[in-house]
Amino acid sequence: MDASTQILRIEPVSRWSSPLSELWAYRELVGFLIWRDLKVRYKQTVLGVAWAVIQPVMTMVLFSVVFGQVAKLPSDGIPYPLFTFAALLPWQLFAGGITGASNSLIGSSGLLTKVYFPRLVIPVAAVTGALVDFAIAFGILLALMVWYGVTPPAAVLLLPLFVLLALVTAFAAGLWLSALNVKYRDVRYAMPFLMQFWLLASPVAYSASLVPAKWQFLYGLNPLVTTVEGFRWAIIGASAPSPFLLPSIVSVVALLISGLLYFRRMEDTFADVV
Repeated sequence: MDASTQILRIEPVSRWSSPLSELWAYRELVGFLIWRDLKVRYKQTVLGVAWAVIQPVMTMVLFSVVFGQVAKLPSDGIPYPLFTFAALLPWQLFAGGITGASNSLIGSSGLLTKVYFPRLVIPVAAVTGALVDFAIAFGILLALMVWYGVTPPAAVLLLPLFVLLALVTAFAAGLWLSALNVKYRDVRYAMPFLMQFWLLASPVAYSASLVPAKWQFLYGLNPLVTTVEGFRWAIIGASAPSPFLLPSIVSVVALLISGLLYFRRMEDTFADVV
């Protein structure tokens, strides 16, 4: 080799560097991946983005009949369709984010094996893209509030915090699932069961006030409890999520830190395994 020949070696930054600084540096790539995912999701569909509304509306109708009319579950004095739809929005945001994140690395195998970029960009884009469906369905919630004559309380100013909690929870769990899915393809088959279980374990079709006081701390370890109850409280004046706030925050912080550590540990192997 000629002595004047220069070798350029491209290496990732330290896996323990700040993920926020990496994501900011690649923010344009995040935007591109979000746009790509949205185009793929609704490509060759007849109804297009209307599916973002159809799913929660049909689920609301089903829950209103089964749990509102037949089981007659309490709804904190709020009309049951509005009560459950207000819970379905943060749930849909979380479910869309975690499902997209779990499959994101497999779906971007072409990028992973060709160029270097922070691998965190991929699950971040998948989770953030779920905000589009959330924003569309939020308009239906506002229409229902007008229909039932419900005015948002002063706590509506805190609504973005519960939206953020749904996104962070989806991202934290998505880190684990996306990294595991690269190595163990069983994750994609386990996801439907996991989401069904998580839906029933969250106060979407019922009020968290039905949980006995002695179980509330344990129940609150599910971050979706505070997310759903807090969203209802902030937008339609349902019960405050105070009993579940501390365990939910502890749980999501632990899930996020452990997910970041595991993802960072495994990301060097993604291109080889995927």
